[in-house]
Parts: sequence; structure tokens; C-alpha cells
Amino acid sequence: MVDYPMFIDGQWCAAASGQTYEAINPATGEAFAKVPLGSREDAQRAIAAANRAWESWSQVPLWERADLCLRMAEILEQRADELADMLCTELGKPRHSEAALEAKNFVPLFYRQAAELARYQEGDAFLGRDSHKRLVNFRRPRGVVTVITPWNFPAMIPSEYLPYAIVMGNTVTWTPAPTAAVTAVTLLRFLEEAGLPPGVINLVTGPGPEVGDEFITNPGTHAIAMTGSSATGKIISSRCGLKPRLMELGGNGPCVVLPDADPEKAAQAIAPACFFAAGQVCSAAERIFVADNLKQNFVDALVAETENWIQGDVWDPNVNMGPQNNPGVVEKITSHLQDAVSKGARVVAGGKRPDLPGFYYQPTVLVDFDLESLVNREETFGPIAPVRSYSSDEEAWQGIRSCNLGLVSALFTQDVDRAWTWAERLRTGIVVVNDQTNYWEPHVPFGGMAGTISGIGRLGGRHTLEFMSDLQTIAFHVNGTD
Repeated sequence: MVDYPMFIDGQWCAAASGQTYEAINPATGEAFAKVPLGSREDAQRAIAAANRAWESWSQVPLWERADLCLRMAEILEQRADELADMLCTELGKPRHSEAALEAKNFVPLFYRQAAELARYQEGDAFLGRDSHKRLVNFRRPRGVVTVITPWNFPAMIPSEYLPYAIVMGNTVTWTPAPTAAVTAVTLLRFLEEAGLPPGVINLVTGPGPEVGDEFITNPGTHAIAMTGSSATGKIISSRCGLKPRLMELGGNGPCVVLPDADPEKAAQAIAPACFFAAGQVCSAAERIFVADNLKQNFVDALVAETENWIQGDVWDPNVNMGPQNNPGVVEKITSHLQDAVSKGARVVAGGKRPDLPGFYYQPTVLVDFDLESLVNREETFGPIAPVRSYSSDEEAWQGIRSCNLGLVSALFTQDVDRAWTWAERLRTGIVVVNDQTNYWEPHVPFGGMAGTISGIGRLGGRHTLEFMSDLQTIAFHVNGTD
């Protein structure tokens, strides 16, 4: 059992209370580390440190802040294997596929992108009605940004926020999901190696109702960047007052297979969106609407695809599907499936826990779910592929609109006109045509549509930089010549 610390004002430290909690490996169900159980007092210390650091950090030239992010990227590239090992240990991510992908292909990229985009951002100069005024827009740091991150991608998602915050001159108070705290500590240790000044990023581990609530309500923080569930997003919004928010929240991505699509190709694309990361992805394909004429061929192909997802020892190169994060996720999957079956659905593949230690759940295909089922109304966040057939476009739209989540959707068709027509009607932040819902690149805007409960604002590239700054206009008076 290794003890891991928090990080406040450039110092690794224990919680003020001295209390800890155990980190559990979900692939074994066994504890492997102890983590500080932070409190409001620890959060207040972090907020104070961030405010002190902001006075000087905001005055550091942007080019130097970008250089720090580039040094972070270099170190993260060098230490990617260590980070992947921790993702495997703490999250149960298959080491040679999922963990390596996150640590090597994604995490360093965000730090390089933040540096490059920040260096070459542009402002505006424009004219006013008053001929004596010269008007110029600049981007200014917001101040202290609170970052709240989940457990499903505990190295990548923080990296979607941290470099963009600090390169724009902000300082950060960061609290990760309690079940991803050790990965957060590991990531921050690598960032510290790059020369991170004291107080610029402060990490406090502990329960959201204490640490997170202090971060969002304390007047010493000035903006909130968060990825998590819609339920948590609602709580934060009700507690944070007028603070600016960037929130990437839940999804229940509808996939629509139109009558002219190739059912086998559609199944091959949709399966990874259902089963990658054991379905614990906000952009996962959690609702599949397939045309009646394709249903049987599609379901057969999807069931066949489940054989490609291998569970077992996450250090085994042949294993590509890990466990659920915690027992609560397993319970939710079980209750959603039981609810669907009670309303007439049928499980045609999987549907239970395998004979493995830890918190595994089989890749599951469910057919003929009712629109009132929990799998349709809520985000399940597990490795399930619920399929429902439709006989007309209107019937498909009825199913799609029966859930108020609008993050990512996918559409399968060979007809260009139908593709554009459907894509423009789908109320999701991203619509992917003829590929899986999990498609995304770090510079692509990502977030939910208005009128849904999938988030506020857009994450990704310049959109994150814009959130991490305030737009300031300077009106310069020029008298001119007489």
C-alpha cells in the first residue's frame, strides 16, 4: 500500500485532517494505495495558493507560458509508459490497447496544441462611430479556474483543460474523481518536472460534496471547467452562482441505421462505440435505431462483433476490454437491463458478469427495447448495445427525441442527400456520418446542444482557449490634429 499526496502551492502534502481512503483496482477489487481524504480546509488552502500565484503567473509572457506547456508535452512523451501503467493499475484499462492509447496518443498532444494555438491567437481591431476612438480586443486570463474531472479518462480529460488554462495565464484548483486520484497525482508529478511554478496548479483529492463544492462556491475561484454526469452538472450550476462554466456532460448517443445502409459495416463501426472502455464513454453508442429491413442482419453482425472484445488480465496483450470502474456502475447496468427486459426487451448476447475478479460486465446486445426503458431515457455508461427497429422515419425520430441528451450521434446511409437532411435535424453537438460516435480529435469542438442536458459551451482547441479567457476591449481616445 503506497501513500499518495495532494499538491498545494508547489508542495506535496497530506490532507489537513491526516485522513486517507483506499484506491481500489477495479480489475481485481483489491486496494493498492492510500489517497488523502481532502476537506474544505484543504480546498481553501488551494484556492488561496492559486490566487497568490495568479498575481505573478498572469504577468509571465504568453510565449514563456507556452514554452512550459511544450516542456510538459516532452516529459509526458518520455513518461508515457509509466502513465499507461498507472491507468492500467488504477482504472483497469487494458495496458496494451486502451491505456497506451490514452497515455501516448492523446495526453501529450493537448499540451502541444494549447501552446501552439495560444501563441498564434488573433485579436480584433475595429472602428467605432466615434472617429476619435481606436478599438482593440484582447484575451485576458479569467483568474483561478476550477477543474473537475471524471474517472473514465483520468489522464486525457484533465489534459483537455489544464494546459489551456495555464497557457492563457490562469491558475488552477483541480479535483479529480476519487476513484482516479492516483492517476491525477501521477500526471501532476510529470507536469511538475517541467518547472511548474508553485500555486499554478493545485490538486486536492477528496469527496465532491466537500472539496468540489468549496471550489465552485468559494468567491476565490472565477470559472469552472468540468466533465462529468448531467446530474453533477446540475448540482454545480445550482451552486456556483454567476461563474462562467464549461461543462461536457452526459450523452446517450443515438445511432441511426437507414434502410439503404450496409448492416455489416454499420455493426462493425457501432460495436467499438458500445464496448470500447467497457462502454464508459460519454460519446458511446447507447441507443441504436435500425431500419426494419436491416434488423436481423444488423443484430447478427453486432452479436458477432462481441466476440472481438476480450476480457481478462488487463496486462495481457490480447485483452482489449477492461472492467467497470466501481460496483455502482455494475449495479446501474444490471438495473437498466432488468428494467428493459421487464418492458419486453431481449438479451441476445452477454447480459451478465463474467467469472472474473473485480467489476467486469460482459459486452451485451439488447433488442426491442421500449422507449420508456431506462436504457433509452438515461445514460447507462456500460458495455451494452440496445437495438430497436423502426418502419418509418417518423417512428425513428420518435425514438430519438424520447431522450433529452444531445452530445454525439451517428448516421449510416449511402445517400448523400439523406445524410445531410438527417444530420442537420439531429440535435447533437457532433453528428458522425458512417462512422462510430466515439470519433473526435482534440481540436474539434465538443459539447451538447442547447435544450438538452449534455453540457454548456464547447471543449476542444481554440474553443477551450476562448473559455479560459475573458474578452477585453480597449477604447483608445485619439484627439487628432486641429
